[in-house]
Amino acid sequence: MESFATGPMWAGFIAFVLAMLALDLFVLGGRKSHRVSVKEASSWVVAWVALALTFGALLWWYLDGTAGREIANRKALEFLTGYLIEQSLSIDNMFVFVMIFSYFAVPAELQRRVLLYGVLGAIVMRAAMILAGVWLESEFAWILYVFGAFLMVTGVKMLVFAEQQPDLEKNPLLRWLRGHMRITPGFHGDAFFVRINGLRYATPMFLVLMLIEASDLVFAVDSIPAIFAVTTDPFIVFTSNIFAIMGLRAMYFLLADMAERFHLLKYGLALVLIFVGGKMLVAPWFHMPVQWSLVIVGSIILASVVFSLRLSRAKVSRSVS
Repeated sequence: MESFATGPMWAGFIAFVLAMLALDLFVLGGRKSHRVSVKEASSWVVAWVALALTFGALLWWYLDGTAGREIANRKALEFLTGYLIEQSLSIDNMFVFVMIFSYFAVPAELQRRVLLYGVLGAIVMRAAMILAGVWLESEFAWILYVFGAFLMVTGVKMLVFAEQQPDLEKNPLLRWLRGHMRITPGFHGDAFFVRINGLRYATPMFLVLMLIEASDLVFAVDSIPAIFAVTTDPFIVFTSNIFAIMGLRAMYFLLADMAERFHLLKYGLALVLIFVGGKMLVAPWFHMPVQWSLVIVGSIILASVVFSLRLSRAKVSRSVS
């Protein structure tokens, strides 16, 4: 699959990601347990959005000087649209995180570290799935129609089952882990494993990590095909995904306590999947400009947020009165 990106551009972006992870781990105390405040989470959300927008601007500037204004505009729009789609779909992952942490009653001060490892695992899985997706698209052009149909079916299922909460007690991965591992009844700080009487035990924190990684895998199956509706350039696909993933942890700590106020977001995300899937299916007969996709996806997400907040305020007003 052809891409405008050179080897040094790939290496530079990967070095940037590794540097940000190292900064979080070794400088900003990402390995240490502490309760993340709203102020801290807000700062990180703003920082990651600013970095993504700066990257898009630098991408445009580079291509404007090397490939021309038309290509610069198109690739920058592809990145911004892909980033918006991936960031939007990752919000649904946030609702799953809330459910997992609530089920295991994970203390707030222990959540930051496990989510950091979840992000590391998600980056590896996304990279592997993007490479697989790019290879499939280059070898079998018809695979994009399979992706489109899959996204539409997934979107419809999300609409139908939006109010249904998964039962973690019946989760096959959790049942398998409990049946094949020694697990302590309580947490041991943020440790994933401990030794008791010479025997190695997993802690509930390890179960939390495994469920988070599994949820990342499930959501990657939705999000990777979705961005192929916008672009098949592997560099755009990879960078937009990584920026969305890197900002997910901060987004969780900012919005987790308000998750119930955004209950209509699930419907909005379902509509985004249906739109993106439909766009892929009609591509041979109708090519939708990237800026249209950006406006439509942004409008769906904005509308779902606005209506969620209005309904939440109306419920509060009725309860008070």
